[in-house]
Amino acid sequence: MGFQGFPRRVRSIPVPAPLFGPLLEEIDDLDELKCTLRLVWLLQQKKGFPRFVTQQEVFADRVLASALSVDGRPDQGRVEAALSRAVGRGTLTTATVEQGGQKHMAYALNTEADREALADISTSAQLDKDQEREPWEAATERPNIFALYEANIGMLGPMIADELREAEDLYPVAWIEDAFREAVSQNRRSWRYISRILERWDQEGKHDGKPGRYLKKTRNY
Repeated sequence: MGFQGFPRRVRSIPVPAPLFGPLLEEIDDLDELKCTLRLVWLLQQKKGFPRFVTQQEVFADRVLASALSVDGRPDQGRVEAALSRAVGRGTLTTATVEQGGQKHMAYALNTEADREALADISTSAQLDKDQEREPWEAATERPNIFALYEANIGMLGPMIADELREAEDLYPVAWIEDAFREAVSQNRRSWRYISRILERWDQEGKHDGKPGRYLKKTRNY
């Protein structure tokens, strides 16, 4: 049936303006374009700074694997070639980082801030555990924050929708789902109660008592 159009509440992500200008004029390879667009999306799912993805994470991404498949089968060489072209064009920058005792190739947008941050990381011994990257999306679609709200609380209003968008940017999906689940179990079906749960986890840590990783300052990046 093909693409059925965007849903009424669709999430948008920021994309660097040159990608729709000079880069769009220059990129003449469809694989490179697909890879670049997907990397922009993947990087936006990361929290903290700098935002980067490892080569292993790129190869494991099911959407990119499907987009660059050959006869329906993933082709790692095709993905690697597209990454190489994006790096060669200057859209992406790379560095080697150490994580869990292993070295990984990392990719980030080729901005001055990200270049400097990756250089600092690559010269350090290894990433702290708290700097480890987010896991990728699950193979099946998960309900977004708007669907969770309507299913568990009620109809959305414009002001609440803005707060939900902000929360979706600040907290991981798993936290949001758990916060809704906890509110329902306590029969406290209100966004104010749920947002307070998320704020507490952010400040105090979730379950393990460790400091929260997803601090509100991440909204600056």
